[in-house]
Amino acid sequence: MAAGDSNLPKIGIPWRTSQEESEQNRPRIQDYEDAVRRAGAEPVLVSLCDAEGLPERLERLDGFVLPGSPADVEPAEYGARNLGLSEPADMPRERTDRAILDHAFRAKKPVLAICYGCQLLNVYLGGTLIQDVRNETGTSTAHRKTDLPLLLRIKDPEHPVRFEAGSLLARLAGRPHGVVNSSHHQAVQKPGRALKVTGLSSDGIVESLEWSGDTNWVVAVQWHPERMKDDALAQKLFTEFVAAVVAREKTPAKR
Repeated sequence: MAAGDSNLPKIGIPWRTSQEESEQNRPRIQDYEDAVRRAGAEPVLVSLCDAEGLPERLERLDGFVLPGSPADVEPAEYGARNLGLSEPADMPRERTDRAILDHAFRAKKPVLAICYGCQLLNVYLGGTLIQDVRNETGTSTAHRKTDLPLLLRIKDPEHPVRFEAGSLLARLAGRPHGVVNSSHHQAVQKPGRALKVTGLSSDGIVESLEWSGDTNWVVAVQWHPERMKDDALAQKLFTEFVAAVVAREKTPAKR
């Protein structure tokens, strides 16, 4: 287990944006910290502004949650032209996530990637993105608050998702379908290398991906389980992630 103030596994969580880190703006990132604590691990925020010290800090962590972000992945990173639909990229966040993924795949440390984290993981593995779901697909399904009528923008929209039979998500849900929240305007287009699509919304948007390249636990979801603290599937997802971290630490040949 990584060194620290407790015997709990240490889960690295990069700040959502470099601006939020500089302002120490914590409410959004705290949702992820709280979810990790509820699952029985210790969250450790990873700075986006310390590239030199990052490798050593990553060595001391046992697993990683890649959170959402109001930024978008730079389209050039997946060989696309910016169509004017992408939010500005936060390059310190992109570089930090890539360094985390380099380390996690090399050391076989579990990763749970959420929303922007899901998209960045997909691009990291050679996949591509839809730059704006509503504009590019014409879907009528609400995937973020601004897709809803003004009076209904009180909370994130929710929609059904269908899980692939035999997938981790189907097992955790205990059935082939579920209902998830939604707060995104981009999504996976072409899945990256060894990423298996295991969940789709009714309009065909990718909602979950699972790594099949080796035995490492790497799961990505497009929704926000950290905001669904009373939802059984959301809690099981974080608990399963932490269990994978603990299992890795107990495996002699983990490296």
